[in-house]
Amino acid sequence: MGMEHTAPLKHSGPLSGVRVLELSIALTGPYIGALFADQGADVVKVERPDIGDIMRWIGPSVNGLSAVFRVCNRGKQSIAVDVRTDAGREIALELAAQADVVIQNFRPGVAERLGLGYDNVVSVNPDVVYLSLSGFGEVGPYRDRSAYDTVIQAYAGLASSQAGPAGEPIFLQQVLADKTTALYASQAVTAALFARANGRGGQHVHVSMVDAVVSFLWTDATGNEVLLDADGSQPSSFTSGFKPFRFIDGWGVVTPISDSDFTGMCRALEASGADDPRLATADLRNQNRPLMGEVMKSCYAGAEKLTVEEATARFEAEDVPFAMIVPASELPADPHAIEMGLFVEAEDHVVGRTRIPRHPVLFDGTPAQLAGPAPKLGEHTTGVLSQLGRSDQESELRQSGVIAG
Repeated sequence: MGMEHTAPLKHSGPLSGVRVLELSIALTGPYIGALFADQGADVVKVERPDIGDIMRWIGPSVNGLSAVFRVCNRGKQSIAVDVRTDAGREIALELAAQADVVIQNFRPGVAERLGLGYDNVVSVNPDVVYLSLSGFGEVGPYRDRSAYDTVIQAYAGLASSQAGPAGEPIFLQQVLADKTTALYASQAVTAALFARANGRGGQHVHVSMVDAVVSFLWTDATGNEVLLDADGSQPSSFTSGFKPFRFIDGWGVVTPISDSDFTGMCRALEASGADDPRLATADLRNQNRPLMGEVMKSCYAGAEKLTVEEATARFEAEDVPFAMIVPASELPADPHAIEMGLFVEAEDHVVGRTRIPRHPVLFDGTPAQLAGPAPKLGEHTTGVLSQLGRSDQESELRQSGVIAG
């Protein structure tokens, strides 16, 4: 893959012309803004003048800019404004008055105390789509708790759903709750924009991390909790017990859903016992789990005799669903990833060379594209103030600490 500078296609994406004001930090709100910027939206991010978004400083970084911030804040304008001051709040409200979408992830009640709540914004912009992001929601005894990703993984059932045989909860080593919430919220905001385009006006959209993760988890991992009359003889998650195969020189997984998948996997791994009529169908395999366990032991033993290359050839010949486990560091060089154009390499003006996944959705008629570099803190303060007709106030605002950049 050659290095190329990726300029945003502001006039081709499906959200071209949509203006977004982002009053959020960390990952959920910023990731939404990044996806919208890829799709052509103009995103202005308001940050604190002193430290900005805390994610600027967390994790691997180059020249004071972290990888997470680079990915989640691509293509945005940064204006450093202290919205806790009267002058800062006025600037934020002026931007909100011009926005189609406002994103905020303050704790419940904080936006209102700052004078930037939905009622404040809708008074200057009746058609706004205003997104409130929260951890535990806006009602209930836990509404005021700090809600970071692992906190939500714990409360919403994700950690317990990953527990091993000993019952110890396991946390996914990524901010899945934030990212899941961002995806639900992105769809919700575009749905609200669609409703507005059809004459139904703007609205307040509320998305909590608890709602998002519970909805995500209960789709497939809580069968016994959904079917209250189930006998509990099967695990709640139909993927329970899946573990990778160890080959001579690597790891992989097969996911045998259909009967032909199961028999093909067993043939490929030369497993004994797979022809037992008590395992002929998925229903029978569920009824005879101890016998199924013995066959799987034979499959794992067979895998240890094969190289990754040998196993790949056999699985492909049997047409079973499989993949070899590929470390993130190796995926960009994989021939399929290259053919898909899965990653874009570009030179960044702050961090140097970057490699970032392309925008995950392909639009034939309104193509999206990675929206360019993430901004330095307050990089666009002067320009945005000029657009608001406040250039003559800039010096005074700087001296009083209201703005920076």
